[in-house]
Amino acid sequence: MSDLFFGTDLFSEFDRLQRQMASVFGGFPSSIRSSRFGAFPALNIGTTDDSIEIVAFAPGIKQDKLEVSIDKGLLTISGERDAAQSVDDPEVRPYAQERFVGAFRRVVELPQNADPDKVQARYVNGCLSISVGKRESSKPRAITVQ
Repeated sequence: MSDLFFGTDLFSEFDRLQRQMASVFGGFPSSIRSSRFGAFPALNIGTTDDSIEIVAFAPGIKQDKLEVSIDKGLLTISGERDAAQSVDDPEVRPYAQERFVGAFRRVVELPQNADPDKVQARYVNGCLSISVGKRESSKPRAITVQ
């Protein structure tokens, strides 16, 4: 038997400590890998020879509430997610709310070879897929040896 006793759940204490440490060492992430835990929407970013592919996982958002823009090498995804249901009963008090509701904004720095004139975006089944073409001068090409 252990002499240690925690008045609350041990895992919630670790979660609280992690949030406090993140606030102390927080700030703006230098890359997507260092972004803060729980940022919305979650992103996957990849590349092909012809494009940069970005997928934002944003379920429950109406297509007309999403905005995608590019300015000075920064891709911005913004929008708003409405509450799934409204509770009009004043007797009901929230016990736990894990679903993000409200306005959001994510900014991704694009590589220098991204072409802002070649962007396509589509929203299907809660996934916003964005394809940013690469400049022709940056694409791989074969060099003939003479």
